[in-house]
Amino acid sequence: MWNCPNCNRNFYTTNQSHTCSQTEIGELFKNKSDELVLAFDAIINLTEPWKPNTFGAAKHSIVFHSKRAWLIVKPMKSELDLKFYLDTELESEVFKKVTDFFGKYAHHIRIKNEQDLNKEVVDLLRIGFDYSIR
Repeated sequence: MWNCPNCNRNFYTTNQSHTCSQTEIGELFKNKSDELVLAFDAIINLTEPWKPNTFGAAKHSIVFHSKRAWLIVKPMKSELDLKFYLDTELESEVFKKVTDFFGKYAHHIRIKNEQDLNKEVVDLLRIGFDYSIR
């Protein structure tokens, strides 16, 4: 893992191209509900055993990295938007939307609390993680 000396974010590739951000994760949860904070903490706890896996704050989101960015968590007013990419489109009732993004599919899941992180959601996140380490 490479640590950017300017923004202190971790990346799998040395000198990986990115936009440095001095945002702290806590700033992204300012004026957000305790439920969203607990849901984010649960995501960290659920994905922590998956290696390699680091995360850091970007300007408006938290980006999880393995060999590449695999999960983007955007704290919204009352929900967390969880986005991961695959080369195929999955179907599930838990997706808020799936969009075509330059030949990949962005899968969005919205959660409001840690109870929304059910087995299906965790299994889908794992599919996104596994795709990132191929």
